[in-house]
Amino acid sequence: MSKQILVNAFYMASPAQAWTGLWAHPKAQGERYNQLDFWIELARTAERGLIDGIFLADTLSVNDVYQGKPDAVMRAGGMFPSNDPMMLIPAMAAATRHLCFGVTANTTYEPPYLLARRLSTLDQLTGGRLSWNVVTGILASAARAMGVEPVPHDKRYDLADDYMDLVYKLWEQSWDDDAAVRDKAARIFTDPARVRKIVHDGQYRCEGYHACEPSPQRTPFIYAAGSSGRGTVFAGRHAEAAFTAANDKASARRIVDSYRRAAQEAGRTADSIKVFNAVTVIVAPTEAEALDLKRQYADYSSVEGNLAMMSSFLGIDLSRYDPDDPIEYIESNAMQSAVEAMTRYNGGRKVRVRDIAAFEDVPGREPFIVGSPGQVCDAMISWIDDTGLDGFNLVRTAEPAGLQSFIDLVVPELQTRGRYKTGYAPGTMREKMFPEGAARLPADHPGAAFRHRRDAMPHETA
Repeated sequence: MSKQILVNAFYMASPAQAWTGLWAHPKAQGERYNQLDFWIELARTAERGLIDGIFLADTLSVNDVYQGKPDAVMRAGGMFPSNDPMMLIPAMAAATRHLCFGVTANTTYEPPYLLARRLSTLDQLTGGRLSWNVVTGILASAARAMGVEPVPHDKRYDLADDYMDLVYKLWEQSWDDDAAVRDKAARIFTDPARVRKIVHDGQYRCEGYHACEPSPQRTPFIYAAGSSGRGTVFAGRHAEAAFTAANDKASARRIVDSYRRAAQEAGRTADSIKVFNAVTVIVAPTEAEALDLKRQYADYSSVEGNLAMMSSFLGIDLSRYDPDDPIEYIESNAMQSAVEAMTRYNGGRKVRVRDIAAFEDVPGREPFIVGSPGQVCDAMISWIDDTGLDGFNLVRTAEPAGLQSFIDLVVPELQTRGRYKTGYAPGTMREKMFPEGAARLPADHPGAAFRHRRDAMPHETA
């Protein structure tokens, strides 16, 4: 039986994302990013199309590497202004029954004790439809805004490993499943004998009880998005789904294989990680109409804004280069995988500065799929079958029109071909992603090792 394709809608609580400027397109409504109705309507649209989840990116500061200032992204609406994505999820969850939600939170700057509480709350309020996209942060501007020194790339992942150990303890150890007895006759809500203090003394320190009773998943479904060497090791240990942006199939196959090897090296099965690739899809009833739509988007996409976004992703101030200069490999604390895609894994093609400013298919960015419904389906199926990918994150263009077109034109064709679900699987997000599994972390996941043992001392677990 052919693999069914998983699909997330990739959004951010901002006017536009990596394709800057598109909020101004006549069919776009990105200027409504700070209105709750925008997100409720989006969630209902996504659920109508049986989209697996709305994957919410986030950043804690502004991209200011280009020209040493944030002006270009501010003008173009590229990931700025940016609201807190966690605030959107309860409203979208209340408007849907099955749609899942991925929220980005940063291990470098978010206190683990507080984040564990917020994610447990969201998992409760969504009925177990929550996932956490674990990021370590690439922006030096975020470090300055937080009043700390930037942390080197690999060191961020070392800290994140310890961070994860602590939140696993809070989620998996602190409470027994039946600790919240809700006994009105005895007037006891929580049985103290079934709740334990967590003591953690690593890179992060904690001595306290998890503030929330167990949520449907206990540990939210875990995403990771790093595909550098160190990021892949981290994903192999922790991620249940990984998000990458390979531009060509050979790179995608290499990245998928590396995630699956990393999972096995962490004592897990190779298929314990679902891998999603970002993709920009532009679809219309005919190829000619789709190409015309692409030209429209290109007219609205901000060249300067795109350069500013890529400057932060690459850790290079692209304003200092001529438009025809090639991108060269440098080691940085930014997105190492993007630099490698433009310089090492691009089939010998020279990627110029002007290339990455355009609304085009270019190494270092996600692939473009433009065409009729049949052409888009052919391309998506080919990517899945040739690379081992499990699904896609649909990159935002002129929204919500772009997502509506995908749902109306592509989803029915994929369903006809048997490559897309005709109904949601029941249960939590973990059960939807792995229907053969359970709501809680599988036994071979390192987080499951932190579950409370019945022979442990009551009230305290180190």
